[in-house]
Amino acid sequence: MWKLKIAEDGEYLISGNNFIGREHWEFDPNAGTEEERAEVERLRQKFTNNRFSIKQSSDLLMRLQLTKENQCGAIPEAVKVGEEEKITKEALITTMRRSLTFYSSIQAHDGHWPADFAGPLFFIQPLVIELYVTGSLDVVLGAEHKREIIRYLYNHQNKDGGWGFHIEGHSTMFGSALSYIALRILGEELEDNQNMPMARARKWILDHDGLVAVPSWGKFWVSVLGVYEWSGCNPLPPELWLLPRSTPFHPGKIMPYCRLVYMAMSYVYGKKFVAPITGLVRSLRREMYNEPYHEINWNNARNNVAKEDLYYPHPIMQDILWEFLYHIGEPLLKCWPFTKLREKALHSSINYVYYDSENTNYLSFGVVDKVLCMMACWVDDPNSKAYKHHLARVPDYFWIAEDGLKIQGVGAQAWNANFAIQAILACNMNEEYGPTLKKAHDFIKASQVRENPSGDYMAMFRQTSKGAWTISMADQGLTVSDCTAEGLKVTLLLSKMATNLVGEAMETERFYDAVNVVLSLQSSSGGFSAWESRRAYNWLEKFNPTEFFEDCLTEKDYVECTSSAVQALVLFKKLYPNHRRKEIDHSISKAIQYIEDTQNPDGSWYGCWGVCYTYGTWFGVEALKVVGKNYHNCPALRKACQFLLSKQLPNGGWGESYLSSQNKVYTNLEDNRANIIQTSWALLSLIAAGQAEIDATPIHRGMKVLINSQMENGDFPEQDIVGVYFRNCALTYASYRNIFPIWALGEYRHRVLNDP
Repeated sequence: MWKLKIAEDGEYLISGNNFIGREHWEFDPNAGTEEERAEVERLRQKFTNNRFSIKQSSDLLMRLQLTKENQCGAIPEAVKVGEEEKITKEALITTMRRSLTFYSSIQAHDGHWPADFAGPLFFIQPLVIELYVTGSLDVVLGAEHKREIIRYLYNHQNKDGGWGFHIEGHSTMFGSALSYIALRILGEELEDNQNMPMARARKWILDHDGLVAVPSWGKFWVSVLGVYEWSGCNPLPPELWLLPRSTPFHPGKIMPYCRLVYMAMSYVYGKKFVAPITGLVRSLRREMYNEPYHEINWNNARNNVAKEDLYYPHPIMQDILWEFLYHIGEPLLKCWPFTKLREKALHSSINYVYYDSENTNYLSFGVVDKVLCMMACWVDDPNSKAYKHHLARVPDYFWIAEDGLKIQGVGAQAWNANFAIQAILACNMNEEYGPTLKKAHDFIKASQVRENPSGDYMAMFRQTSKGAWTISMADQGLTVSDCTAEGLKVTLLLSKMATNLVGEAMETERFYDAVNVVLSLQSSSGGFSAWESRRAYNWLEKFNPTEFFEDCLTEKDYVECTSSAVQALVLFKKLYPNHRRKEIDHSISKAIQYIEDTQNPDGSWYGCWGVCYTYGTWFGVEALKVVGKNYHNCPALRKACQFLLSKQLPNGGWGESYLSSQNKVYTNLEDNRANIIQTSWALLSLIAAGQAEIDATPIHRGMKVLINSQMENGDFPEQDIVGVYFRNCALTYASYRNIFPIWALGEYRHRVLNDP
């Protein structure tokens, strides 16, 4: 059986806080009883049988393990509320107690809540390709790992034979081609029977123009593998890193996610590295094209992208740039003395790769740049310590569930814990769940970033991080504004509580450090960016080369980050009224103006990191509420209520599809079904905005959906995917199914039933 390990050390691993927050899975063939192993197989078979109708796994392997280890006691019998019945205080408290008891039982010993944070289907295949190219496949992946990856890919193959960009998406060339290649690397054979999965996958690829139609990120990886030619790629010149820093399009100005991706890509591209051409590679060259490999027109292939993948078509000015770089820039750089420029550029870009690798303890920003930075380090020196450190951190990205082995973005340990604490506090059962709160408090304190990046970090395009929180754990070291704000908020809230209940408060100077980070991320608009202060002009997005992302090149201001910052600063001001008071007052005022200015005409706010208008509206409402606005004195809150009420479903719940983000218009889930997470966001918004004072009926109806959705063990069901990023990629937040119903139950108790 697979076993989840928490906060454990290992060879070539580096940590600044004893690996608190680290998650990885190990396979032990002797673990578990015969009955437990049979139950795991039953759950897996159930997922496979229903894989076309239920795309999300329910994170059951983790739940089975932790509920057994923690033994949190008996859970009261479930409560159901009839359509004509009123919700009683007793029914509500019983539901909360059942929820909190179960959720406490899946808390890790270091205080965080482990959870699936996957969803994209383009995370795992580049890792398999990289490990194959570098000869590390059998070093990192045992036989069980390989079987689980194969299981995962087949479980998420669409009926038409292809794979999507994410688990709920339509088939794309990116997902299909790289999944096919990964399966072949892992030992799956070419099949003649057209009813078999590999044959159907190959048919889908060839029916959609073959591998020449893979998007640019796919072209990169198949070029490294040797199944495609570098001459079929648009250039990624590392010389851009040598431009004067004042240049508007210097790559150091783009947001860190894309900066790190293209930093490593440009190094490997500049080297034109190609792996040894093996028998498998030669076979793939025959299998994946509609014409002989040696007859392909690679120049034409550069801009050939399957229509299924083309979410963001290149503007004409970008195509002109590619033509110039391809036909003039690259040939020139092959001639002396310009070859010296290429050498200097390669040296510069790999130094940035090493710096960011070291300063994230080889976790990197996320799995996409993690694999690319690992690849660049190996190309530079296959025997380097950096590559060994990178390999050691690969298991941190693995997640095992009933659908198989998947790759996470990086983890959301701190983000989930911050929200979980607030949800528990909302229920006002602190004495009863004090041990849970104390462990979570210890985790959050240990997860604050305590130092700035090493050396002259500004010269390396980094900025102040001392006092920040990441989305995952302190070792990653990358500031996120809303994670920092939420971390500040919960540590402030817990600092007001009895130490014998929740532990010692964080030191005052650490609160000040967090405030410094938050304030540094406010833009001139009044809004807050996510990772770094804004450095680039919005027009740079015209040169976004990804084809499948939007708004991914430059830092933006986000309603979520702005709202979190406002809530944290308002609370901080109450507790520390004399610290940077004038700056904080000015910051809050500008931020509230930004919130009001960015409300959509229909009353919603667009949330960039959750699906989508329900999520953003919750953040918008919370920011206005915390500064004292209410339904009667704030038109924005009234509009927000009207928007949410207009989207309430006949059954009383809310359910918003990830297509809202793609299509930029509110879209219900198929069959108008409700989703408990979005129902919770809507209820939290309505309660905060003061809808209960006008007409509480819609809130009562929504709350019944939550109560009646609770499962026998106190858990809530996993439903549709509710995370999203860069408009077009859906992301799983498996802890949300527990956090937000609990939070909504608590707020309903105090603000609607008026039970203190």
